[in-house]
Amino acid sequence: MQRHPLVPLVVAAALLCAGCSGESGPGSESGGGAGSAREAEKPGNASPSRSAVADHGAVVRAAVAATKKSSARIDERIEIGDGTTEYVVSIKGDFDWAGARGRLAVSLRNAATAGKTSPRMEEIFDGDTVYMGGFAEMEGSWGSIHRNRAEAHYVLRAPMNDPEHVLRQVALMRRISKVGEEAVNGAPAVHYRGVLNDDAVTLRMAKDMRVKIDAAREQLGAITVYADAWIDRDGRIVRTRLDWPMGAAGVKATMNLADHGKPVRAKAPDPGKVVPMPNLGGPLPG
Repeated sequence: MQRHPLVPLVVAAALLCAGCSGESGPGSESGGGAGSAREAEKPGNASPSRSAVADHGAVVRAAVAATKKSSARIDERIEIGDGTTEYVVSIKGDFDWAGARGRLAVSLRNAATAGKTSPRMEEIFDGDTVYMGGFAEMEGSWGSIHRNRAEAHYVLRAPMNDPEHVLRQVALMRRISKVGEEAVNGAPAVHYRGVLNDDAVTLRMAKDMRVKIDAAREQLGAITVYADAWIDRDGRIVRTRLDWPMGAAGVKATMNLADHGKPVRAKAPDPGKVVPMPNLGGPLPG
């Protein structure tokens, strides 16, 4: 599969840009930063106790576990910027965690290609296998890879865009605070905010990208990746956000989950049209 020629450069710039401030956190809801933590530090605002923080973590982990027993409609947006150009990866479809099946449509666009045809890919999850197709050069054929062998080749990207991987990272949130109640999908949800440690950020990440992150850490010093989760009144995840802000640059991935419990239909391709692939990277597979 041919990689889009510009996206790796943008990701590298976001990781290694010399002018970035490694500790600059977002200051608004759209940035997903540490506003609640700062509020807690103001005079008159009590800092959360260790037991309260632990309780928040238990709530988030329980919501992840409940979500993984069901299914949902996926609408994910991953924004990658270098301060000048923004690339957006869009992932939409249905996913059944309990049944280990799903079908997703993935597309890539940027300001330079607005209004033009964007690179696209279709994915089918069926048990332990992920199939990808929809490429003109493959002429109706599908590539396949073992789901647990796929790796992430970009920061804050899930291997083969697997929504279960995102939930695993969210379950690893640390230093969690309760932001408050907000509306998601037209219904009330409780918003929790925390951070991801290095192990969570590099979970199932390809070795070459881990090396780049280590280099970024050496250049920028401390690296902070923020994580947010919104939980509905039934105790399920309805939105997640992972955010690595670096001054004007950064990567932000927001995944919305709706229609929990909906039936998901995803049929594996004809075996005669499938070509096994040892590993896949690029802006569409992640």
